[in-house]
Amino acid sequence: MSRKTDTQNPTSHPLTQGAHHIGLTIPSVADTKAFFLNTLGYTQVGEVPDYPAAFLSDGTTMITLWQAKDPATATAFDRKNVVGLHHLALKVSDRAALATLHGKIKAAPGCEIEFAPESLGGGDIHHLMCTIPGGIRVEFIAPKP
Repeated sequence: MSRKTDTQNPTSHPLTQGAHHIGLTIPSVADTKAFFLNTLGYTQVGEVPDYPAAFLSDGTTMITLWQAKDPATATAFDRKNVVGLHHLALKVSDRAALATLHGKIKAAPGCEIEFAPESLGGGDIHHLMCTIPGGIRVEFIAPKP
């Protein structure tokens, strides 16, 4: 992905340095946490049991899970009609890892595959899309070989 130069200030540099964490509101911390720990191999790095909330990491990015106050009446994820998160995209090492992950997601409770690994826009990058426990849409991307 190329970055356009600011024509007003061509010497400007970004003031940020990537994502520190991604926060997701979900109906059940336990269910979504189990997916990140058991399917993706994340590590739990913290929690706030009274909230409830859990903080998980793959060693690069932290995912924070925040349970909705009243999951029974919480508005379900709607990528087409609600302003906010469309999907979360996470990078995997290669196509073999993407294929392995596809099998794990198919077997994981509460997950739904939107599409299996395929070329992204006809190019060398491959991806898959799924919905994880809690209803969040997640894309996994394997870089060019």
